[in-house]
Amino acid sequence: MKGVNMQLDFEDIKKLIPQRFPFIMIDKVVAVVPGKEAETVKNISGNDIFFLGHFPDRAIMPGVAIIEAMAQTAIILFAAGKDEAMSNRYFLGSVKARFHHPVVPGDCLKIKAVNVKTLPNGAYVAAEAYVEDKKVSEAELVFAIKNG
Repeated sequence: MKGVNMQLDFEDIKKLIPQRFPFIMIDKVVAVVPGKEAETVKNISGNDIFFLGHFPDRAIMPGVAIIEAMAQTAIILFAAGKDEAMSNRYFLGSVKARFHHPVVPGDCLKIKAVNVKTLPNGAYVAAEAYVEDKKVSEAELVFAIKNG
C-alpha cells in the first residue's frame, strides 16, 4: 500500500465501527491508508456464533457474514484517522457479490477494500476476501455516510 499506513488492533476497531458483539466481523487491521484502501483479518473459529445454525452437518461461514466483514473493512477505510469516526453512521445501500469457495473454521479470512469512487455522501468500494491465496468472495459495495 502506498501512503500513510496504519495497523489497528481489536480495541482500536471497536472505537471506529458501530457494531458490537456478536457482530464484529474483523479481528485486526493489517494495513489502512485512510480514504484509499484497507486490509483486515477475521480468524474463523468453530465457536463463532453464526455456526450455531449454518449448517448442522458442515460449518460454513454465511455469505452475509463475509459481506458484513467487507462492509466493516470499508468503514475502517473511511473512519481511520478521523476523530469524529463514531459520530458517523454508515448505511449499506447496494451489494453485488460473488462467492467462489466456502469459508470454514480454522480459516484466516483476509479482506481488502479499495475506495473506487467517493460520492458526496458516501462511497463505492470494491472488496475481496481471501483464504491463503485463494479468492473466496468479491463484492461491490455502495453505501451512504451520515454525520451524527
